Amino acid sequence: MIQFKKVSKQFGTVPVLQDIDLHIATGEVVVICGPSGSGKSTLIRSINRLEEIDAGEILVDGLSVHDPSRSLNALRREIGFLFQQFNLYPHLNVLDNITLAPRRLAGQSRAAAEARAVALLEQVGLSEKQAAFPANLSGGQQQRVAIARALALSPRILLFDEPTSALDPEMVGEVLTVIRQLAHQGITLVVVTHEMGFAREVADRIVFVDKGRILEQATPAAFFRQPSHPRARQFLQQLTSPLHLSEAST
Repeated sequence: MIQFKKVSKQFGTVPVLQDIDLHIATGEVVVICGPSGSGKSTLIRSINRLEEIDAGEILVDGLSVHDPSRSLNALRREIGFLFQQFNLYPHLNVLDNITLAPRRLAGQSRAAAEARAVALLEQVGLSEKQAAFPANLSGGQQQRVAIARALALSPRILLFDEPTSALDPEMVGEVLTVIRQLAHQGITLVVVTHEMGFAREVADRIVFVDKGRILEQATPAAFFRQPSHPRARQFLQQLTSPLHLSEAST
């Protein structure tokens, strides 16, 4: 479904992605992890061209995302994207946030778009919030609305860029529960996250990135039992250190 072929990207003179080779199969759930500033977000943002690459090629369903004949809007209809900060339209209520893209981009009637939105809100546990505005929702609720909005165009791929990083700890679980449900629905999921318990439970494969390079790819069982790369071992040790656990609980 998704292929990276020798993909590189720089910000100024700083390399952010370096010779990335990665294949993600249809329906696979891939978690991308690594230290802050390692290039994880840039990697997934390049899939739907939120970031342009400097070298290499990215294919989605066998077609280059940079092919001049390929419509960027059509590409993004196939690829839902979840941001850290929700990015809901503050002047639209929940129902209108979800139905805007299907009506504007896919030409759906208001009735059809609203029927789909109502079903999606039920799926993410927010049936009663159709008329609410984002300012009146918790962070967890806003992110679940954002998930429903991303699903409204029936994408075949969903990209999550640290979907719980902007949430208070008590709200993290409600968002991860929805993503767990999606993992069993055949959608190709690529998730950047520091939630290692979630990664262990849901991922088919874990990709560890540091300094713009993929250093390790493994099943969750292998990655958490004994990662082969020293940097990945160090990363996991830091996540489970008493200091880190203390900071995470405050």
